[in-house]
Amino acid sequence: MKNKKIIWTFCILTAMYNVQLLRAQNNIVEREWTSFQQTIEVETKKARKFELSADIKPMGTAENSAGALWITSIDKNGNTRIFESSISNDSLANQWNNYLIAGTINENDTKIDFGGTVLNNGKFYFDNFQLYIENDSNEMEKIELQNPSFEEIVADLDLSGWELEKDKDGNTIKIKGFKYMNSSEYTDGSSALLIEGKEIQRDSSTIIRPEKGYTPQIGTLVAMLNNLSKRVEQEVEGLDQRELDFLLDENANSIGALIMHLAAAETYYQVYTFENREFTEEEKVKWQAALKLDENGRLQIKNHDITYYLKLYKKVREKTLSELKKRDDEWLAKTPKGGIMNNYFSWFHVMEHQSGHLGQIRMLKKRIPEELTIEMPNLGLD
Repeated sequence: MKNKKIIWTFCILTAMYNVQLLRAQNNIVEREWTSFQQTIEVETKKARKFELSADIKPMGTAENSAGALWITSIDKNGNTRIFESSISNDSLANQWNNYLIAGTINENDTKIDFGGTVLNNGKFYFDNFQLYIENDSNEMEKIELQNPSFEEIVADLDLSGWELEKDKDGNTIKIKGFKYMNSSEYTDGSSALLIEGKEIQRDSSTIIRPEKGYTPQIGTLVAMLNNLSKRVEQEVEGLDQRELDFLLDENANSIGALIMHLAAAETYYQVYTFENREFTEEEKVKWQAALKLDENGRLQIKNHDITYYLKLYKKVREKTLSELKKRDDEWLAKTPKGGIMNNYFSWFHVMEHQSGHLGQIRMLKKRIPEELTIEMPNLGLD
């Protein structure tokens, strides 16, 4: 007999929205999750209840293997609300269970997306999708879905009525390691959907563990430092000089200057923690404008491409990692003479410093205006 699990709380569908793509080539993506969905247009002048249910049988083989039933509502401004029923409880594995998500569609919503997602290796079965939406008589009315019990033939990348993720050109993306097929194990009709994940690799960007070659706590520190620096690099890769030099207002700092600032601050904490000293006069000349981010910084830090900034940023990090390899966890607990911060807190501060300015960089990217193009008039001259 199937268990009924009702989810009334709104959750973030972490596996689907927070895990970044690892590699993409020829429309094949490598990452540890895949998802399928249908979309229904909605128009309502008042809030209406909905209920989405499906039968799911998860048979994960990895530590973090999981499946989920999910639904999102999108309003006229493009804002999304996510409702999710996650399946990760070992007691529910290897058997069919019915999952139900209950929520409300708001009066400004224009469409709802719904479907299933799976994470990592294993076999995941889906069947008997049902969607009910409250009608004008306040009764729950069943909505007709396409291929809700997967009776139609499912071929790889063609789920007959269900959509897989598409790229910006509308082409279906293939997720490496996942296969989609019909299954003779079902709860409704004569077939179900089976998604099988094989040789799926964990995304190391979502795992913090000691890096090899370091003592345990320093190795964990290095993992966090590198996680943040990779995010900074990914955020700025591909920006051109105009975008790197953009100033939001007369008191703002450019993205290029912020990258230099991160390198300057990390260099300062290198000399402070590794050498127990302040900047020399020569070092001040090199780094002070980037460190202070004042008017001198706005005047001096510009007219460079992204290669210039990232080469410098990565070179600073290489020295940090080299020096940390020479030290142990006992060193982390020590406080430099005359200081108030121990070495651990200093490098924790480098991390939070990167995180704070990463947020600034993301905000500035959104505020960069589109580049103006001037079309010359056709004067009819050859």
